[in-house]
Amino acid sequence: MPTAKSPRLNPNKLLLSKWTAVTPQNKEKHFIVSKLLWPNDPDVPLEMIELEAVYSKRAQVMPWRDLLNTDNWRQGWH
Repeated sequence: MPTAKSPRLNPNKLLLSKWTAVTPQNKEKHFIVSKLLWPNDPDVPLEMIELEAVYSKRAQVMPWRDLLNTDNWRQGWH
């Protein structure tokens, strides 16, 4: 049985990308990456982003790699 393939993401191009929650909560279905939270050390890669719900404007900080989990997220607005 085939499994869903994870999207390939370039963390440098995540800013303003659009995402859909597979299981919306509190009417929050569509999200946008509002900030890239770069570490103070320029040699350390990006780990964290700020994801904002379009409906409520609620923001959450999370590891950008969590967006690769196709059980929770779909790239684009569906």
